Amino acid sequence: MTAADTQAVEAKAPVAGGVNEPGTRPPAPSGSGGKGRAGRGRNGLLPYLLILPAIVAIAAVYAYPLARTVIMSFQDMGRRELWTGESPPWVGLDQFTNILGDSEFWSVTGRTVLFMTVCVVLTMGLGLLIALLMQRLTTWVRLTLTVALIAAWSMPLLVASSIFRWLADSDYGLLNTLIAKVAGEDFLGHNWFLNPWQGFAVIICLVVWGAIPFAVITLYAALTQVPKELEEAAQLDGASPFSVYRFVTWPVIKPVFIMVTTLSVIWDFNVFGQIWLLRGNKPEPEYETLGLYSFSKAFESTSFSQGTAIALITVVLLSGVAVYYLRQLIKTGEVE
Repeated sequence: MTAADTQAVEAKAPVAGGVNEPGTRPPAPSGSGGKGRAGRGRNGLLPYLLILPAIVAIAAVYAYPLARTVIMSFQDMGRRELWTGESPPWVGLDQFTNILGDSEFWSVTGRTVLFMTVCVVLTMGLGLLIALLMQRLTTWVRLTLTVALIAAWSMPLLVASSIFRWLADSDYGLLNTLIAKVAGEDFLGHNWFLNPWQGFAVIICLVVWGAIPFAVITLYAALTQVPKELEEAAQLDGASPFSVYRFVTWPVIKPVFIMVTTLSVIWDFNVFGQIWLLRGNKPEPEYETLGLYSFSKAFESTSFSQGTAIALITVVLLSGVAVYYLRQLIKTGEVE
């Protein structure tokens, strides 16, 4: 064997303590395998232990009432069972059959869907326009607007409802006074709530006014993530402002817009306090949405099981929206 062959063999031979050949794994230190697996096991349980108190609290607040609602919807609980503590009789699916076969329920459902749709469209449309406008404002004007939005968002519902009741008051309302100066004195004393369409217009204004701050702040935060260089490149290529928004801005903010819209659908579908307070704690039947309809059946008609059955149907109707919202959250997390 020549000297050159000897050097080639030594070059191929692995050096002790050095780098192994490609595709081979270095030997694990003695006694470290068991400890490593045990450490990974403890670390894997740590996140679940940290969120365990929150899970227990949520289960205590939501799981038990939800379970009681499901059970009561298959019973016939009235005032007697409530006061005496007797076990209400089981009626199976009779409550659901009676509700789904009642034309009043479908009328209330259609009213709720229409009310929710108008609120969501106005909230998201105005919210997006204001968010786009905030991009073109100076810093101090944008900061002032943000503070005003947060102040409106943090206002208690009772206070906001009282303000809107005063604005639409038939005798001393500011809205009637301003319209009377333009349309004539005949408009003074006009009652907006005699006509359900006009009354719901006032309620929608209150709901949208309270929901816009969240939409504006969230959408503006999404707009700040749009790369400026992409917008500038599109403008240099001769794209119109609408084309820049459609092909550059919208794809970036679309996931956030969809999530805010989904949340608005859930919130506006369950509107209760605004209608309840504006109608003096006793809404007329033509102002009832599903939440108010369930409350009316349970506490005014003393048919608690029927009220819980309506509430459970509402949960089922919204479960599809909730699943869609969770899917959007998962997709957003995967993209990030």
